[in-house]
Amino acid sequence: MSSPTAPSDPTPLPFLPFALPEIGEDEIAEVVDTLRHGWVTTGPKARRFEQDFAAFLDGADAAPGLEAIAVNSATAGLHLALEAVGVGPGDEVITTTHTFTASAEVARYLGADVRLVDIDPATLCIDPAAIEAAITPRTRAIVPVHFAGRAAEMGEILAIARRHGLKVVEDAAHALPTTHAGQMIGTLASDVTVFSFYANKTITTGEGGMAVTRDAQLAARMKVMRLHGINRDAFDRFTAKVPSWYYEIVAPGFKYNLTDIAAALGIHQLKRAREFRDARARIAAHYDALLADLPLVLPPQPAGGDLHSWHIYVLRLRDDAPVGRDAVIEALFAAGIGSSVHYIPLHQQPYWRERYGLRAEDFPHSQKAYEATFSLPLYSRMTLADAERVAAVLRGVLAR
Repeated sequence: MSSPTAPSDPTPLPFLPFALPEIGEDEIAEVVDTLRHGWVTTGPKARRFEQDFAAFLDGADAAPGLEAIAVNSATAGLHLALEAVGVGPGDEVITTTHTFTASAEVARYLGADVRLVDIDPATLCIDPAAIEAAITPRTRAIVPVHFAGRAAEMGEILAIARRHGLKVVEDAAHALPTTHAGQMIGTLASDVTVFSFYANKTITTGEGGMAVTRDAQLAARMKVMRLHGINRDAFDRFTAKVPSWYYEIVAPGFKYNLTDIAAALGIHQLKRAREFRDARARIAAHYDALLADLPLVLPPQPAGGDLHSWHIYVLRLRDDAPVGRDAVIEALFAAGIGSSVHYIPLHQQPYWRERYGLRAEDFPHSQKAYEATFSLPLYSRMTLADAERVAAVLRGVLAR
């Protein structure tokens, strides 16, 4: 007599990634059109993307005032911006320890030193009071970071910069579309604002970024330095109807231009930026409702009706949580769910720690956040059911 057959295991759920871009048929068709027409490096589509981006931020009348400079990464944009505002050897740049290294490393490219400061524990954005306390006679610029899609306290930061005669370059890699005091990030009184179009951002060009400014001189400098310090736009040189081969190198520039292939993606991604943001906001709100009774600190909301881009959804374990952060991440991965940590702060990274003799106790709010935070999957293609799957795992780990 044969033994009974054991029931088969249910089909495992597919892995739920931490981030996933949403690429539509319009983006694909625009890239194919670019390939067929042969202009694949910086050209007409990069210029169109720049014009569309300025208009998106500032409305239909943006072109006369706001200039957008397309670059191949937000890191490149930050480097160009600090170079354009005059940061150089002997200067200091203030930014937060609670960020990705790009926010700080670009100052070192220019021979400047970096003063890292702590965050506001309520918002996880750079603390304006810590900025003011860190200013020295060598301070040249402030690089505030908009964390997770919520704007930093730019009113206070800009007031500090005005009092001390400092430049402000916003790291807005997380902040599209985000508003502060009802005004779109990218249109404030900062000198330059830099956005990212990396693969996990609200809109993507694969790799890429945009620097925006109302200062025509800064825009001109960034355009020259974006492409080897050439004094003429390469697109104009190669599309001229008369001989136009002559150019001059006026500075030791960089190779930071965005290709038309990448811009082709950006043109159509930008048209869907609000749609993508609203989809992310729906998932974030669903997470809020599902997780409200667990020993977690939910992400901070924007101030006074402002727009949060919901680039990432960052949770903090409360002190009474039954397990630590690493155990939560391990449980999520065991259930086939991607997760991450934002961020391992710079004062914990060997280069920054050793160069400036940094200690965790110098940054208590960032350190505590690092030890207790983790980021959940959040992207426009997610469903409410995906969020419920994530919440069920968290409930199993934390509701003990």
